[in-house]
Amino acid sequence: MPKVLIADKLSPQAIDVFKQRGVDADVKTGLTPEEILKIIGDYDGLAVRSATKATAELLKMGKKLKVVGRAGIGVDNVDIPAATANGIVVMNTPFGNSVTTAEHTISLMMSLARQIPQANASTHAGKWEKNGFMGVELAGKTLGLIGAGNIGSIVADRAQGLKMKVIAADPFLSKERAEQMNVEKVELEDLLKRSDFITLHTPLTDSTRNILNKDSLAKCKKGVRIINCARGGLVNEADIKAAIESGQVAGAAFDVFETEPAKENILFGMPQVICTPHLGASTTEAQENVAVQVAEQMADYLTTGAVTNALNIPSMSAEDAARLKPYLSLADQLGSFAGQLTETGLKQIKIEYEGKAGTLNTKPLTAVALKGLLAPMIEGVNMVNAPVIAKERNIDVSATSHERAGDYQTLIRITVVTEKRTRTVAGTLFADKPRIVEVNGIKLEAGLGSRTLYINNDDKPGFIGSLGTVLGKAKINIAYFHLGRNEENSEAIALVEIDQEVPADVLAEISKLPSVKQVKLLHF
Repeated sequence: MPKVLIADKLSPQAIDVFKQRGVDADVKTGLTPEEILKIIGDYDGLAVRSATKATAELLKMGKKLKVVGRAGIGVDNVDIPAATANGIVVMNTPFGNSVTTAEHTISLMMSLARQIPQANASTHAGKWEKNGFMGVELAGKTLGLIGAGNIGSIVADRAQGLKMKVIAADPFLSKERAEQMNVEKVELEDLLKRSDFITLHTPLTDSTRNILNKDSLAKCKKGVRIINCARGGLVNEADIKAAIESGQVAGAAFDVFETEPAKENILFGMPQVICTPHLGASTTEAQENVAVQVAEQMADYLTTGAVTNALNIPSMSAEDAARLKPYLSLADQLGSFAGQLTETGLKQIKIEYEGKAGTLNTKPLTAVALKGLLAPMIEGVNMVNAPVIAKERNIDVSATSHERAGDYQTLIRITVVTEKRTRTVAGTLFADKPRIVEVNGIKLEAGLGSRTLYINNDDKPGFIGSLGTVLGKAKINIAYFHLGRNEENSEAIALVEIDQEVPADVLAEISKLPSVKQVKLLHF
């Protein structure tokens, strides 16, 4: 009988699920890392929340370990690369606490509008300051959602019940999905100008870090109120403090902070700010949901091999896994390439498999390509739930297979249609290694390093020298340089693999070179 260690406190219902599905579960919470290391070798599965750290050392010591299950969405405490290297599946429960987090957002918004925590403290102190807490109504106000995914859509629904007008800024929100949600899709600058309240529902990425800062807050309607139950770091805390002190922002409510646990913070003590200690998922119902879900997923995998909400492998049979491994890497890189370049709402994704690729089981390949496409902007995307997320957002996904070979013996091509443009990228395998062979109809051959500059430019003399000068001045070394063009003196694309990160000011300098149309640093 498979055996699972429950290392963090989970609902007792999880233990019942394991037993009902033929898995023995030991509950041993509060162990030190050293104590867990001594016993992990006896278990087939490890169930955690956020306290236990599934480190590379622990995963290596788990000689029998087949699966780590995280009851919740965040997996910062699980070393996923180490798990993959040791053949261990990592699962999470991305949707188990969505309602709870959305409700906490609405609670903080209402508390902010009526200054409920401040009025409560004042009344407990016997002051009876009835005229000191003049609030505002929510009805008729405009709520701006930064991010309109699973949690954002629930917040929109609840806010509409409060008779608020909801607008949303989300590059992955399609026009059809916006209509379904009864929200108006807008650009971020428009949202800032129009919103009375702003809530955030986006992952923390390079593009969303400090999305609300000195400059963006200055563009907001005077007296706006900000609520963040998503991720610390989305709002620059020093900048919003200054905006509150100047009167530009009327108030803020934060459940998450740049540094947690937040024992000290520059926002603490401000009468216009409400703070809670990361309570977004802290309800009895949410904890039961994620506990039951992770138990079901882990038990199914250990007893039947079924894979659900895995973060490091797609759903597929053991026989398929070995055969598809190099193609999975290719599909992931192609999807990630297109996804990192996508900046407006996705409408259509077309994936074509040609030659040998067309003879394979392409469902896992399509799933991993979608994961690569959606992951740059949507938190919690994995190879299993990516197709579901695409469907929820009304993104038209099609996959076709052609066994006939073209210029290459095997080829995968991805076409992405957004609200503003169509982009294609194609790749093949050389000695089982992924290679880009075409971008937007332009032929070029390139491997994708961990850091690759994508540059779309006019094919004019002097560009390569100018680029080299900028990178050299910034002490950024070029590892490989790949260049392609569609015809002489027309459009060209450069893929430049580099050894160092490129600071934002250097990217800005490259973008200002005379022939450059677009530049972006891609990570693989």
